[in-house]
Amino acid sequence: MHWIDIVAAIAAQRHSGMVCVTASVDNLNFHHAIKLGEVVTLEASVNRAFRTSMEIGVRVTAHGNAKFPERKANSAYLTFVAIDGDGKPQAVPPVEPETDDQRRRYTEALQRREVRLQARRQE
Repeated sequence: MHWIDIVAAIAAQRHSGMVCVTASVDNLNFHHAIKLGEVVTLEASVNRAFRTSMEIGVRVTAHGNAKFPERKANSAYLTFVAIDGDGKPQAVPPVEPETDDQRRRYTEALQRREVRLQARRQE
């Protein structure tokens, strides 16, 4: 989970050009166990940017041998907020999806955000 947060933070910082902090972790799913000795690859994408926050999707893949072929081990969605030197939220650049997959992730990010905001209002 620590690696997921780190790779998501790097993606958020590269997109925004600012220091970014974790605001939430959603849908952390464990699909398959990672076996000792396997190589792990983490890929992050900025699915959508809002005013000061961004949704980052992370996919974790385990690479084994013939007994344990490559497979998706984990996936998660995280929200990061860009901040200035005083810790105040800062506006981030928009995401411009180009592929069908990017457009799908872009649309679904808004749906997940609406669910998060609705849950927050009910607290």
